[in-house]
Amino acid sequence: MKKLMLIIAICSLFTLLLAACGADRSGDATSNAAASGKQVQMNDTQFVQPSIIIHKGESIALVATTFTPHIIANGTWDNGQAKAAKEPGAPEVQGLQINGNSSSNVGPFTTAGTFKLYCTIHSGMNLTVIVQ
Repeated sequence: MKKLMLIIAICSLFTLLLAACGADRSGDATSNAAASGKQVQMNDTQFVQPSIIIHKGESIALVATTFTPHIIANGTWDNGQAKAAKEPGAPEVQGLQINGNSSSNVGPFTTAGTFKLYCTIHSGMNLTVIVQ
């Protein structure tokens, strides 16, 4: 019995070490945006919050909280129709793929205004970014 408990403890420690070493540290800009609270979570088919207010010069982190992938672009869904459009001053976002349980940084937004982003594969999935 003691050997079994020792083996379980060693395996648990090994698993913990592997998880810590495998953490993704490649997205420092995304991590910075997420750490500052400028993040928008996405579930399977929607932005959890449909709008966000930020200041000029800031970026946002789009965070997928499920295993569903998303493809983000400038534009919006309007009455079930995808409408690609880029407002003047908006950062270019075309075909930004965010795989499940990952995140990506968008920005910086350098111009004040209201900007629209949408997921090209999930009808009605719109995000409004208000830059002050």
